[in-house]
Amino acid sequence: MNFILECIGLKKYFGDVKAIDDVNLKVKSGEITSILGPNGAGKTTLINLITGWLNPDTGKILFDGFDVTSVPPHDRVKRGICRSFQLVNLYDEMSVLDNISIAILSRKKLTGSLFKPLKHYKDVEEEAYSILKKIGLENRAHELAINLPHGSRKLLDVGLALALQPKLLLLDEPTSGVATREKTQVMHILSSIVRETKVTALMVEHDVDLAFAYSSEVVVMSQGKIIAQGPPEVVKKVEEVIKLGYGK
Repeated sequence: MNFILECIGLKKYFGDVKAIDDVNLKVKSGEITSILGPNGAGKTTLINLITGWLNPDTGKILFDGFDVTSVPPHDRVKRGICRSFQLVNLYDEMSVLDNISIAILSRKKLTGSLFKPLKHYKDVEEEAYSILKKIGLENRAHELAINLPHGSRKLLDVGLALALQPKLLLLDEPTSGVATREKTQVMHILSSIVRETKVTALMVEHDVDLAFAYSSEVVVMSQGKIIAQGPPEVVKKVEEVIKLGYGK
């Protein structure tokens, strides 16, 4: 079995609070894995450890065969660990196309060229349109980001992460705040991206039905521990998961 990410014996305490308590996690390459759990379960703390925004008190994080436990966040991005956030952070007064283009220019270390028209960088423009097509926003390329509905803003945030050419895409509540009618569309696009690009997605999600419907693996956390992990049809039958209200 090919695992792109392994967390081994991770612990993170904040004073007397055990935010992450001896977590062992393996994430399969090229699939969507969802993390479920009540508020305070440790989901976002775990994501922060994986991305390097927090350092574990003990334990190791292996990514693509390398120990990245002490690697700073920007170097993890270079290795292929990229993240979208629960609260999107876009260039609201710029076009959808320019938002993606800036991320590409940053990856190519051409940010000093931002004052030149995009037409001078055809390869960047073509790549940006390709990403917009993947996230279903190619027809809104020239709209200001601030004018997008919330679901589209979430997808644009994912597009920014894709522009960095990730191997592992971490998604913190990608359907949070999204209208019910848009949630399925957002998840359908995300699952298509995983299939087409072979990127691996690790997703924190509160919508249990969506997590079970679109994930190959589901991880359930409670009080800083993983209490269940496996295929959705197996996890939803675990007694502790049922007690949390996630199983059946």
